[in-house]
Amino acid sequence: MKYRNILEEELKNRIASDFFRQFDCNRIIGKIDFCVAPKSDRTGKMADYDPSYLFHHRQSFFWAEAKKGQADIYKSLVQLILTIGKARTFDAHLPPLFLGAFDFERIAFIPYGDIHNIFYLNDFNWNVTSSNHNSKEFKLILETVEKTLEQKSLLFNLAKDSEELLTFIKENFVQGVHETHKVKIDKNNFMVVYNKWLQEVKPSIALVWTAAQRQGIIDGDFYLADLLSQDNKTLKEKLFVVLETNIYKLDKHVDSLGLSSSKEAQFNDGQKAHTQFWNRYERPPKEEYWDYIINRRDLLVPQDIRERKGSFFTPQIWVEKSQEYIADVLGKDWQDEYHVWDCAAGTGNLLTGLTNKYNIWASTLDKQDVDVMHDRIKNGANLLESHCFQFDFLNDNFSTLPEGLQNIINDEEKRKKLVMYINPPYAEAGNRKQLVGTGRNKPSTTTVNIIYNRYKEQLGKASNELFTQFLMRINKEITGCRIANFSKLKILQSPNFNVFTDNFKPELIKLFLVPAKTFDNVKGNFPIGFMIWNTAVSKDFIKIQADCFDRDAQWSIKKMIYNYNGKKKINTWLQNSSKNLADRKILIGSVHSNSNDFQHQNDVFIDNSTDKKTFGGLHTYICEIQLIQTSILFAVRHCIKATWLNDRDQFLYPQKSWQTDTEFQNNGLAYALFHGQNRISGKEGINHWIPFTETEVDAKEKFTSNFMHTFISGKIQIEKNEGEISVDEKSCAFIPQKPLEFSTEAQAVFDAGRELWRYYHTCEAVNVNASFYDIREHFQGRNDAGKMNSKSPDTTYNNLLGILKIQMEVLRKQIVPKVYEHGFLLK
Repeated sequence: MKYRNILEEELKNRIASDFFRQFDCNRIIGKIDFCVAPKSDRTGKMADYDPSYLFHHRQSFFWAEAKKGQADIYKSLVQLILTIGKARTFDAHLPPLFLGAFDFERIAFIPYGDIHNIFYLNDFNWNVTSSNHNSKEFKLILETVEKTLEQKSLLFNLAKDSEELLTFIKENFVQGVHETHKVKIDKNNFMVVYNKWLQEVKPSIALVWTAAQRQGIIDGDFYLADLLSQDNKTLKEKLFVVLETNIYKLDKHVDSLGLSSSKEAQFNDGQKAHTQFWNRYERPPKEEYWDYIINRRDLLVPQDIRERKGSFFTPQIWVEKSQEYIADVLGKDWQDEYHVWDCAAGTGNLLTGLTNKYNIWASTLDKQDVDVMHDRIKNGANLLESHCFQFDFLNDNFSTLPEGLQNIINDEEKRKKLVMYINPPYAEAGNRKQLVGTGRNKPSTTTVNIIYNRYKEQLGKASNELFTQFLMRINKEITGCRIANFSKLKILQSPNFNVFTDNFKPELIKLFLVPAKTFDNVKGNFPIGFMIWNTAVSKDFIKIQADCFDRDAQWSIKKMIYNYNGKKKINTWLQNSSKNLADRKILIGSVHSNSNDFQHQNDVFIDNSTDKKTFGGLHTYICEIQLIQTSILFAVRHCIKATWLNDRDQFLYPQKSWQTDTEFQNNGLAYALFHGQNRISGKEGINHWIPFTETEVDAKEKFTSNFMHTFISGKIQIEKNEGEISVDEKSCAFIPQKPLEFSTEAQAVFDAGRELWRYYHTCEAVNVNASFYDIREHFQGRNDAGKMNSKSPDTTYNNLLGILKIQMEVLRKQIVPKVYEHGFLLK
């Protein structure tokens, strides 16, 4: 930690500098370790007459005991009390606003007014050594004030609570202020406070949280009970959990006799941690923030539960935009003509802005969310209580729906006037991080529901996704309705969703795309689409032009979104050119090309490995036969930057036109040689990728391999030994038999690279067989985490690398149009 293992004097100086810089921390008052006072302006007649008057009559803000290392804060405060009481410091100096103590980790404050009576104990021997924690006097003082310290002291972690500590100091260390001001909570920081509450208060609540989660009880409800309370009594009765002094009551209900009952949860530490935590914060927040905080209960739901149950909050800008698009498709009077059902409503924010409450239905998995919606209705939300109900869309039977909604679903004509308006959950059974780290998918959260089992054959691999289960049930069981949903583009573009798209064929009428990061509970740089479907029409999705909006809802461009079913992908193209290469005499490395889309761009790299890989993705050997194809694949995958918008676009098996475009082929080779994702290293085997001769770069010794320069010079001998590999004339066409002719742009890249190599070989203790990757590592070094630094202290190297990057950018722009021209990507 920041203040660990430093001497006490240095600790005091650091605390003064980091937190009390605007005050006078140089005063020495008796044997008190640390004093904070206002900086003196030496004004006033009495001060001018007698300077000592100012010193003795200027009130301090803070007197504290300092301890290096880690200490018992309460015992340190008792030691300070004994120090003050023994010297009767309060007789010679105005007492401070706060007493306190700190060590390397924490700092505590106690208002002087809450503790001052201790100094007037009768028959107490103050003439004891204050540092002797075993004396009977020390123990008596500790026993006397311990409860007060627990209930009144304000405790801050110097690292984790630094912002709150600075705010507390700013608001309380003010002359003339006698009431303690705590940190205020509003809609901007209630989540920050919640995250601290999780660490400090939640463990003190006597509840088996794993079992509670299975019952739909979340820690966020306990936090809301705390936050919206005064004097430890929750002010909002409609909350699922309420705090009543020293216990929580939850799941309140009234039985058939009219008798009220509830469950209770207590504290396992006598409410000590709870008291210490809330001493720092002002409760409740201003009432103007209450509805906002309650409505954002979704943020307090753990991520796994949010994904599993669909507790997703749709940003208001996209709520408004989606309703604009629905009106564009269905007509301006659509709200009077159509019924709306949000079957994954959460707290109902997607329905904000709709005007005809008699045509709106909202269902959600959690009773707590229903209670929130009912509370919102009492505060003006345009919904009907009887239309907001608990319903598990992936398990419950439609026969349990409210009668009015059943009448719509069971009538073929009425279904045509129903809009299923949803932002369903985006949970999936596994992700790449887990798969790479463990080799396993995470335990599925989807197999336990009825809809999964009912439609798993028609869902295929898409069955891992909850939102596809929502869509499939709607399409199959509420046929004829309109669907207006937010979701990932997997249902339109992913090759893994082929089975799903073969069975989910409503007509897609309209689509707009937004960045996923605008949804505050979604991670990743990918698009989320809002789609409007007509389930009354069965039509294969081929392509659609989507409107694209930036994070501020400003229109940016239009983009074509394609269905890639039946289209061969780029990795298939590479595999077809790389059959039976394992037995080649010269394998110069391999290319890793995971999946076929932009989201895996960083997984495309070249390295030395010629052994079979154990992790996911395609790992293809490289030799002279398909070096050109490998380089093209590498260049194609890297020459266009991955963005949130192209994240799901698929790279395809190209047209044959690339075979006669030698400039494109050679540009691809040059680009692959000098790109940062070329991780060939002379430290990990023979480096066959040096494109220069020893003379060109003034090498100190002969290279172990001149393969690449020989290849570029057109001097590689073609071998057709039958026992080794079948090499046809088509493959041999890409092994140059005369020197390659490079474009002006590619030549500039080689020139810049040559200067970089030449400078490297002027250095001492170099690896003569160094690759481009090795040269970068030599000059840039690595940080403590083992990651290569972005810059070098060597300015000459930085300049040379900068020139190379400029030339690579020029070359990149030459390659990009060819990617579309040869069909590697659809425009």
